Amino acid sequence: MISKNQIKLIRSLELKKNRKREGLFVAEGPKVVGDLLQAGYQPRMLFSTTATERPDAERITEEELRKISFLQHPQEVLAVFEMPTPPLSTLNFQLSTLNSQLSLALDGVQDPGNLGTIIRIADWFGISTIYCSMDTVDVYNPKVVQATMGSLAHVLVSYVDLPTLFNSMPSSLPIYGTLLDGKNIYEQELTQQGIIVMGNEGNGISPEVRKHITKRLLIPDFHSDGLRAESLNVAIATAITCSEFRRRQ
Repeated sequence: MISKNQIKLIRSLELKKNRKREGLFVAEGPKVVGDLLQAGYQPRMLFSTTATERPDAERITEEELRKISFLQHPQEVLAVFEMPTPPLSTLNFQLSTLNSQLSLALDGVQDPGNLGTIIRIADWFGISTIYCSMDTVDVYNPKVVQATMGSLAHVLVSYVDLPTLFNSMPSSLPIYGTLLDGKNIYEQELTQQGIIVMGNEGNGISPEVRKHITKRLLIPDFHSDGLRAESLNVAIATAITCSEFRRRQ
């Protein structure tokens, strides 16, 4: 039986300040929880409404699960995980990795669903590192964790000062950015090393970060009559961009 103190603690983890204080975050559903467990994340609490082989899992009722779940339709399993140590917010300048791989940088992405989806997109396209500006939504927000569908277990997300990161990179390493004044992505040379910067949902890439972009890209629209959507969702734009980079391999 789940205790009132456990319920209080879990519900408090909806807020970033409480997650940071406790060093804990919540994940839900067999897929998300299972992937995190397999990746070595350490559960502080593990609850399930069905029988499980894990000795550390506590059996609870569906009513009890509804009391602690952040989902409209709870999914059998809920876990409270310890945040990895060292914290993912600590920047480790792995220049050898940057030199050999493609990475993403997110500048002020605010919507939890967008961040979670972008992490899932990165996982799909074999991008293992995402650098987030300090004002990007918290990766351990329950909505972000859920939207990753387990890909959080496979992608390293670091919170950094993006201009500092870019200044620390070799000048030969390209920094791509999707901008309205960019050049058609389908006509540009794309490398398999460098960083792709995606901007805020409403304002795009910030002026300070934009100064560091060395390769400006545009995803063109194909409406001949001039009638088109105002813009692409940032997660969709990320998927299109990553797909084109990988298509060139």
